[in-house]
Amino acid sequence: MDTRTILETPIEFLKGVGPNRAELLKKELAVYTFSDLLQLYPFRYVDRSKFYKIREITSDTTYLQLKGTIRGLEMKGEGGRARLTAKFYDDSGFVELVWFQGIKWAREAIKPNKTYVILGKPSLYGGVWSFAHPEIEEAELFEQSVVGAMQPVYPSTEKLSSRGLNSRGIEKLLRVLVPQVEVAIVENLALDTLKQFRLMPRQLAISQIHFPQSPELLEKAQVRLKFEELFFLQLDILKLKLGRDRTIKGYVFDQVGDYFNTFFKHYLPFELTDAQKRVIKEIRRDTQIGKQMNRLLQGDVGSGKTIVALMVMLIAIDNGFQAVLMAPTEILANQHFESIATLLAPVGVSVKLLTGSTKIKERRIIAEGIQDGTIHILIGTHAVIEDKVQLKNLGIVIIDEQHRFGVAQRAKLWEKSEIPPHVLVMTATPIPRTLAMTIYGDLDVSVIDQLPPGRKPIKTMHLFESGRQKMLQFIKEEIGKGRQVYVVYPLIEESEKLDFKDLTEGYEAITHFFPQPQYKVCMVHGRMKPAEKDAEMERFKNGEAHIMVATTVIEVGVNVPNASIMIIESSERFGLSQLHQLRGRVGRGAEQSYCLLMTGNKLSNESKIRMQTMVRTTDGFEIAEVDLKLRGPGDLMGTQQSGVLNLKIADIARDQQLVQAARQAASDILKEDPDLRKGEHRPILAFVQKRKIGKVTWSQIS
Repeated sequence: MDTRTILETPIEFLKGVGPNRAELLKKELAVYTFSDLLQLYPFRYVDRSKFYKIREITSDTTYLQLKGTIRGLEMKGEGGRARLTAKFYDDSGFVELVWFQGIKWAREAIKPNKTYVILGKPSLYGGVWSFAHPEIEEAELFEQSVVGAMQPVYPSTEKLSSRGLNSRGIEKLLRVLVPQVEVAIVENLALDTLKQFRLMPRQLAISQIHFPQSPELLEKAQVRLKFEELFFLQLDILKLKLGRDRTIKGYVFDQVGDYFNTFFKHYLPFELTDAQKRVIKEIRRDTQIGKQMNRLLQGDVGSGKTIVALMVMLIAIDNGFQAVLMAPTEILANQHFESIATLLAPVGVSVKLLTGSTKIKERRIIAEGIQDGTIHILIGTHAVIEDKVQLKNLGIVIIDEQHRFGVAQRAKLWEKSEIPPHVLVMTATPIPRTLAMTIYGDLDVSVIDQLPPGRKPIKTMHLFESGRQKMLQFIKEEIGKGRQVYVVYPLIEESEKLDFKDLTEGYEAITHFFPQPQYKVCMVHGRMKPAEKDAEMERFKNGEAHIMVATTVIEVGVNVPNASIMIIESSERFGLSQLHQLRGRVGRGAEQSYCLLMTGNKLSNESKIRMQTMVRTTDGFEIAEVDLKLRGPGDLMGTQQSGVLNLKIADIARDQQLVQAARQAASDILKEDPDLRKGEHRPILAFVQKRKIGKVTWSQIS
């Protein structure tokens, strides 16, 4: 078979697969070709030369291998609670085996009193060690088939296992495939890169990742394949940035005029921090050189990103352009509109708000104003990118909380102008450096790393249910001082009814402890109509309500300087990033603010780490680093972006040094040879062109 095409061979043509198994591999693991199977890397390795005795099992044991006999297969429970159990004996005792799925297969395949080898993770239930869904094989077949001490463990599913494609079945396929295609595995990195980073050749790395001859060779194979994956990810990002810088023109904002100067000298409500001044200068430089700006502005909650955005929009207006500010929710869009329109009223800048709630008559007025240029700034939700919204001269787009917008929504904005407008992306979710380098690697990054003067760090405390009375008394004392309080409940879509019940019960408990008319309590949740929600928000903002009981709708967009206490109920059900965002709703005034994290008494290890991190620090970047390690990059950025990090072996959180090394290597090569035309870079170019077929990258949206 032609070695140039063997890796693209459909998977059904591999010996041992066939059409039925091929369909399952495609559906369950997205394995369509020989190449896909080759890149189905093991996620663990087991020493199959070592057998434990049942008496040696301890609470520290992870995966282990036992040899013994099975007795007493028995069905227990009914319907959805049905399970198959069995006792597994060796000469030192017994463990229980249990299957909740694949029961039919297990009942037919397992023969009592025969010797088996099982592999699994033990758990202690009622004083007996139990293995759920162990890997199981007849001892005789095991001895014939196991090769080497380090056996790879592959991802599988119940459906695949039922067709003989559990981890061992997939391993058998790879033992057929690897020798068959080794000759077709060509190098895709430059020799200089291999030498500089002491990387194993690609062909050897793929062989060793599947069937390692030693722990040392396995580690070298993993480093090589992780580096390769990260290198091509960074190369894609940097090539697009380079291509855009070379080809896409941008509007020139070459003057700072009356609007900016009048506002800066007479109406700026407070002095800018050095960090804010630095960021404005960076944006000024970007918008003067005739290239389209694509900049990410990171700044913790309350660091003053909005005022920076306002100053930048004034520069655009001074140069005859219009500006759009897009926010993910109506609440946040309203918040921006109120603050910006109020600040700019004395300067004579026309600011309008366009959201899903905007009335038809107002929409017509806005449509005319943005077309004839009399409206300078348009603020809104995704309504601002509807096709009928046509601006006369759009010069800059500012996107707040950018990770909440889908790629297609953002892409619509670039079509609103012959030359793409400058783009400033703002986020109050601090992004760890390695993740920013990967997700936003094509954007220039600015950071506001100072809070405005006079802000006191928020004091954070973690309380168990036993501390509830103490918490309620504390609220009473703070309300007595004239402060206001948020009480937030989690809202998770999968269990919306349950959470709504939590919220209403919480509201009743609060109103019982804080009776009217002495105390006023308002409630906000996602089921309310926008007008009802806004009315309750207004009551709280105007000081008519002492306590707001809410779901996470208040995560962004509510700015009440007098609110100094944030109570987060069931804090263990929130991610770190969300806890940090919620905490940022207080601490906006000059008074000392507090965040109280309420949890149940039993916490997982991960929940404990989250609570400890929140109590220890208010530094958003430190929190983001911990969050990245706990949750991984896909979860951290949300489902809309996790696809961009469809990494098969590298891990952005754990492989930070490799991310940086790979980016540096890609950057050095592109500086020297932007089009990858040099002989030593041809393997890289060939691999890039192969990968591009049918691929859409994150960076193409800006």
